[in-house]
Amino acid sequence: MMQRKSLPIGIQTFSEIRRDNHYYVDKTHLAVKLAKEGKHYFLSRPRRFGKSLFLDTLKELFEGNEPLFEGLAAHAPWDWSVQYPVLRFSFGGENFRQTPSLAETLDAQLSLLENQHQLPPQVDSISGRFAHLIVKLRQQAGQPVVILIDEYDKPILDALLHPEVARANRDFLRGFYGNLKDYDAHIKFSFLTGVSKFSKVSLFSGLNNLYDLTLIPDYATICGYTDRDIDTVFAPELPGLERNAIREWYNGYHWLGEGVYNPFDILQLFKNRTFKSYWFETGTPAFLVDLLFQRQIPSLKLGEMISSSSMLSSFDVDDITTEALLFQTGYLTILKEENLGGQYFYTLGYPNREVYQSLNESLLSVLVKDKSQQALQSTQLYRLLEANNFEGLKQLFHRFFASIPYHWYTKNDIQSYEGYYASVFYSYFASLGLKVTLEDITNLGRIDMTLTFNGQVYIFEFKVVEMAPEGKALQQIKDKAYADKYRGLQQPIHLIGVEFSKASRNIVGFVVEQA
Repeated sequence: MMQRKSLPIGIQTFSEIRRDNHYYVDKTHLAVKLAKEGKHYFLSRPRRFGKSLFLDTLKELFEGNEPLFEGLAAHAPWDWSVQYPVLRFSFGGENFRQTPSLAETLDAQLSLLENQHQLPPQVDSISGRFAHLIVKLRQQAGQPVVILIDEYDKPILDALLHPEVARANRDFLRGFYGNLKDYDAHIKFSFLTGVSKFSKVSLFSGLNNLYDLTLIPDYATICGYTDRDIDTVFAPELPGLERNAIREWYNGYHWLGEGVYNPFDILQLFKNRTFKSYWFETGTPAFLVDLLFQRQIPSLKLGEMISSSSMLSSFDVDDITTEALLFQTGYLTILKEENLGGQYFYTLGYPNREVYQSLNESLLSVLVKDKSQQALQSTQLYRLLEANNFEGLKQLFHRFFASIPYHWYTKNDIQSYEGYYASVFYSYFASLGLKVTLEDITNLGRIDMTLTFNGQVYIFEFKVVEMAPEGKALQQIKDKAYADKYRGLQQPIHLIGVEFSKASRNIVGFVVEQA
């Protein structure tokens, strides 16, 4: 039986993992493949997915630290007789909401590199010093330079709520990154990582040979753990944990290849032995949730959004599509790819239970405001469902809608949109991790929402009415025989018609029948 090793929680240094007997999932075969097949690369992955560790692996590989790679895939094919000088930059540790921050950070990093290689600057500008380092280091070492840039986009993402600062940072970086093109003859290899994929026009003007690995199937597993990794490398950690639950909670991220698990979640799970939303709780950007509300995106739509390949690539300060933002930050993933007339389209949805549950909880918190009250309502909802207390459910949701301030409705022109009201129901159920199906197709129509829970089926239809209940919601369920689709389960089926009044902005009809 394999011996347990140390969990590399929070460790992004390849040498520390290898020397101190930590678990390591070997990605070095991909590093060798990159070095042999190309020169300038870009990779977008969500935060805490192992991008920094892969970058550090590349650094050790090109610097020729052979002992670290013994027993790994890269050891045999790599030429250890050649060592390349490496320039590594990282924007991960700073906050860039203030204009001078970016220049100060790069000044500090350039000074360290200049001192390390004993190459004092000959010019004052940040971009000029970078160029000077590339040229002089090539001359000094006799080998072309390797350039690694971690979190290349953070100076822009940090300032998205301050567009003027974001644009200034973007323009500053355009000049800095332009050296990759201008001094290509002195460069052996470059690799840039980040969360977002800014368009080449906005940030990499002229750098047409930057190869984007983000949606290349061969590199789908360059960051993250596969099912095989969990079952082999981490086999000593699995006893006592339900394997399918690990898959349900944390697997499901797809970049047009094999699906992967979030490494941060897996390591935290093995440490704490409890299923929780570890990755989500480390910091969901507030602007993301606010943006969904500003754009009036109901949570019902998040489980299945359609995007084109151009939409996923058109990310810029002044042009951020909802789909691109949610995909690149890891809150949605690719469920299906279609080639229609030469244009690629992607169906996006939640990768796993953690994101499904936690994102809906965050969306609810924008409405509820009071987290204590939200927690109380969620626990009440679960218990009312367990007891099939439908009158209690009606009162619970009635109290919730009544608590939403009037001005919220007036600044969000959606009081007549039934999708908004249905989204509240959906997000409450989803935040508890319950299994909800939206717009389930039958031969006679689409069911608004189906909940399967506790060995029972709950079919919901939502309608917006002028003032008084009209009974249309329940009647539609019956007229279109929605229950027939679920009779084969041989479980109790509850038909629930919910009607909302435009006038009172609350539930006026909540009728339940057994199928």
